[in-house]
Amino acid sequence: MLDVVIRGGTIVDGSGGPSRLADLGIRDGRIVKIGSVDEDARATIDATGQIVSPGFVDIHTHYDAQAFWDGTLSPSPYHGVTSVVGGNRGFSIAPLSPEAGPYLMKMLSRVEGMPLECLEAGVPWNWQSFGEYLDQLEGTLAVNAGFMVGHSAVRRSVMGERAVGHEATAEELAQMVELLRASLAEGGFGFSSTISSTHNDFDGNPVPSRHATKEEMLTLARQVRDFEGTTVEFLPGVGWGEAEANYMAELSLAANRPVNWNVMAANAQNSASTERQLAATDIARARGAEVIALTVPQPMRIRINLDSGFVFDAFHNWAPFFRLSKSEKLAFLSDPAKRKQFEQDAQDPRSPMHRMANWANFTIDQVQDDSLATYRGRRVGEIAESEGKEPFDAMIDIAVADDLQTYFMPPTMGTDDETWRLRGELWHDDRTVIGASDAGAHLDMIDTFAFSTVVFGEGVRERELITMSEAVRQMTDVPAKLYGLRDRGRLEEGFFADVVVFDAETVGLGETYTKYDLPTGAGRLYADATGIEHVFANGVEIVRAGEDTGARPGVVLRSGRDTETVEVPGGRDA
Repeated sequence: MLDVVIRGGTIVDGSGGPSRLADLGIRDGRIVKIGSVDEDARATIDATGQIVSPGFVDIHTHYDAQAFWDGTLSPSPYHGVTSVVGGNRGFSIAPLSPEAGPYLMKMLSRVEGMPLECLEAGVPWNWQSFGEYLDQLEGTLAVNAGFMVGHSAVRRSVMGERAVGHEATAEELAQMVELLRASLAEGGFGFSSTISSTHNDFDGNPVPSRHATKEEMLTLARQVRDFEGTTVEFLPGVGWGEAEANYMAELSLAANRPVNWNVMAANAQNSASTERQLAATDIARARGAEVIALTVPQPMRIRINLDSGFVFDAFHNWAPFFRLSKSEKLAFLSDPAKRKQFEQDAQDPRSPMHRMANWANFTIDQVQDDSLATYRGRRVGEIAESEGKEPFDAMIDIAVADDLQTYFMPPTMGTDDETWRLRGELWHDDRTVIGASDAGAHLDMIDTFAFSTVVFGEGVRERELITMSEAVRQMTDVPAKLYGLRDRGRLEEGFFADVVVFDAETVGLGETYTKYDLPTGAGRLYADATGIEHVFANGVEIVRAGEDTGARPGVVLRSGRDTETVEVPGGRDA
C-alpha cells in the first residue's frame, strides 16, 4: 500500500520538459510511481486542475537561529520551499568557542537584522562543534536544511577578539584550517564568506572575515576540495569589477567547486552593471572555474533606520557613527556642523552607494512614536517642502524625535517593465541561479523570502517571462544540482518525495504585514502565499491549505551523506 497518492495533477517534473497529466505515488518518503497509479493509499490528494511539482530549493537563507524557535522555518514552506541552505555569507552560528557566542549573537543582530533579545531568548548557544549544532536540530524541522560553515564564526572561535582588526598568524590560520575541516567532516555544506563593505558587526567594525588576507581566504576555500558534496558561497561586495571576478575564480579553483556569489539585482537603469557581473562567470569559465550569480527575482523593497544602520553604514565615512552609543548618535545628529558633514559624506562618489543618498525620494515607512504617525507613508521631499526644510534635515529631525527608530524606505528599484524583462533574461541564463531570499534575516527590512510565489505569480502568469516548466526547473533542479543534493530537485521515481501542489491561476504573494511571533513577542515582516495547496517533505504533508500540519519530517542535510561533489573543469590541477 502507498502512503500517499496524488491523483490527476499536471506533473511538472523539474526537468524543464513538457508537463503531463499523471498520478504520483509515495511510499516510505520516496516517489515510487508516476503515471497511472492503481494501488491503494492511506491518503489521497485530488490534484485535478493543479500543478504538481518538486519542492522548491532555497540556497540562501539565514534560518540558523530561527530553527530553534520555529521548526517550520516559516514562511518558506508556505511558499512551497522544501529544502533550504543556511550559514551563508560567513554568518553561521557554529562552530563556537565559549566566548564566541555572545559576539556572534550581537553580530547577527546587526548584520542580519535579527532582534538581539530574540537571539538571547530563543537560541540555547550550548554547543561547540558544528556536528553538535546539527545534532540539536535533528527531528525538529518541517523542511530539509543544510548549513554552510561560516568564515566569521571560524575566525572568531579561533582568534577571539583578534578576529576583528588583525591578520591571522600562521598558527591561527592552521587552527582555522583544522576547525573548518572538522566542521566539514561533521556535515557542514561548505565554506561561506564575505568581504562586502556593508557587513559590519554590533560595534560597527567590519565583520571578522573582512580582516582576512587573500591567502587566508584561498587556504580555507582549498579545504573544501577534500570533503565530498561541499561547496563555496561568497559575497564580493558593492561595485566590484574584474579583479573581484578573478578573485572568485581563484576561490573556485582552490576549492575545486563552483562559487555561488550574491547578490545580482536586475536594474534596467544600469544594465551595464548586470553585464559586468555576468562576465564574472565568463572570466571564471575561461580559467576552468565556475562562478554562478545568485539573482533576486523581484523588486527589493527595503526599510532602514539610523539605529542599526545596516545599508546606511556603506556610505562614505558613516560606519564610525554606528559605533556610537544611542545618546552619542542623537547628540551627533543634533549638531548642525556634524549633520552637514554627515550629508556631504553620504554624497561622496568614493562610495558606490552614494547614488542612494537622494533623501527627497525616501518614504517614511514606520515610526515608533505615535505622535509622529502622520508622517507614515509620506515622502521626505514632500515633508521637507511643507515644513520649509532641506530634505536631509527633515529626515534627520524625524529620526531624532523618534529615538532613531524611524524606518525609511528608499525608492523601490526595478518595478518597471524593462527591468522585469531583464529579470526574465537572467532566469534563463546559465550564469545565474534564482534565490537570494535571505529568509530568516533582515526581519524588519525585506520580504524577499517569497521569491518562489513571486516568480510564478508575476513572472509566469502575469508577465509571461518564463514558462511554468522552466520556472519550476530553475527553482528545483538547477539549485539542487549546483549544490549536489542527492535525489532531490525533480519528480522522478526513486527520488525523495518533496512535492508541491499549487494552483497556477492563483499562486502568488499575499499581503506583506508585521507578524508578532518572535521570541519575546517581537515582530517581523511576513507574507502568506496564495494558491499553494499541499506541500510534502520526504513524503509527509507539512502544509495543507496554507496551514502547518504539525509534522516535522525535514532532514538535517549533511555533506557527503545527502550531497554529492560538483567539481569544476580546472579544479583538480589547481
